[in-house]
Amino acid sequence: MPDPRAATVARDTRETRIRLTLKLDGTGQAEVSTGLPFFDHVLDAFARHGLFDLNVEAKGDLAVEAHHTVEDVAIALGRAVNEALGERRGIVRTAHAYVPLDEALARVVIDCGGRGYAVVDAPLERTWIGGIDGDMFRHFLESFAIEARLNLHAAVLAGVNGHHKVEALFKALGRALDGATRLDPRLGDQVPSTKGVVDRGSTS
Repeated sequence: MPDPRAATVARDTRETRIRLTLKLDGTGQAEVSTGLPFFDHVLDAFARHGLFDLNVEAKGDLAVEAHHTVEDVAIALGRAVNEALGERRGIVRTAHAYVPLDEALARVVIDCGGRGYAVVDAPLERTWIGGIDGDMFRHFLESFAIEARLNLHAAVLAGVNGHHKVEALFKALGRALDGATRLDPRLGDQVPSTKGVVDRGSTS
């Protein structure tokens, strides 16, 4: 019987080929291959700190730049979260996490309320981390939030080292998403909304 809180997403374009599976109620097992070792590293951190089981295989036009691969993985991951949540019955819905990494400190706040929106305050522009334009991690979070249909506020509150800033952000993203997507037994089968329904859009 398929896991009701899991999803598989395939995305094929002229620029990328993505195969992604996500299990919300996992144990933090991750297998990630994008051709970008640092991107693999932070996606692994996201899964391990969120206790999600995540498998990502991405092949992109890296000879051009990392942009399309990072963007399309964000889209696929967001769609997988949206699909795995379904009608979002019984979930906590909102959560936040602070994560430090040496001198860096990141905060992520999430509301899985069906409204895709992101505010990202992360001074990473004009920085290259693992061969990736640092601003792509802001773009990743925005694309992810829109496709996952969740409200995301993310900020790097302190930090000097770009690697530390981004890794702290992805760990905080995992922990906040874990908290927001957890099932609360007190809610039972209720949708956590005064409207009685969460508009999760199309999963196509």
